[in-house]
Amino acid sequence: MYLSSMPYVHSDSVNIHFRTGTVRGPTVLLAHGFLMDESMFDPIRTILAHNDINVIAWDARGHGRTGYGREPRFDYWDLAEDGLRVLDAVGVERAVVGGMSQGGYAALRMALLAPERVAGLALLDTEAGACTRADETYYEEFFGEWCGAGELVPLAEKLAPQLIGGDRPDIWRWWITRWLTHDRATIHPAARCLIDRDSVLDRLGEITAPALVLRGEHDHSSTAEKCAQLATGLPGARGVRTVAGAGHGCALTHPEQVAAALIELVTACTPDLAAPVAVAGI
Repeated sequence: MYLSSMPYVHSDSVNIHFRTGTVRGPTVLLAHGFLMDESMFDPIRTILAHNDINVIAWDARGHGRTGYGREPRFDYWDLAEDGLRVLDAVGVERAVVGGMSQGGYAALRMALLAPERVAGLALLDTEAGACTRADETYYEEFFGEWCGAGELVPLAEKLAPQLIGGDRPDIWRWWITRWLTHDRATIHPAARCLIDRDSVLDRLGEITAPALVLRGEHDHSSTAEKCAQLATGLPGARGVRTVAGAGHGCALTHPEQVAAALIELVTACTPDLAAPVAVAGI
């Protein structure tokens, strides 16, 4: 039987919520996209568990069950440290590390901070660059509306097809419902992290682990050009893998294809991976 545990680990001044399974195989650590939480990987978790691969996913600061701690200002290097603390909590020395969109920003920084702990890198609908000025303007306006007092429903209904894509209105509606039940203003510090992120394009050559770069065919955020730049800069990447018919959230809408790519990556990295050890309280 596949079971899961949902504990917390302290990182800096923040209690980071994460979830792990009891599969005694190689580990994949996954970080979710903006306005999502660790549950976005549930379908992938189930598929990988049937292939004896353990999935750990955590809620980024300001998302899901993770708050901000004493200091609400943070960056993706802090999130990378959070991911490393999650690995510590479950007793995993090396793992395949990855993420979708902002989760990929954290995964790249984990590989730069602690390359000895990253056996492979799974980059899903993400990039390595900073926001352009046009991006900053768009985000400033968008989050001004999102965190404001106006009607949220039309904004959420417009966002879901863009953020998730894949012609899956059932999935769009599910996340819209989640967004409408949360305190909309609390996302502001996480939005600042997104807008103010630094570029790591000039450091990609330092990351030598095998790397999967995957994007949805219709992803208008992590474009084909941005992903090609990412794959070209990573010595361990072999081009860009494209999921037909998917958008920015292919991990949500096309979990079978994404899981298959992850299994291939884990298989390639298996000699460098081990099952997590038992840790008291988990």
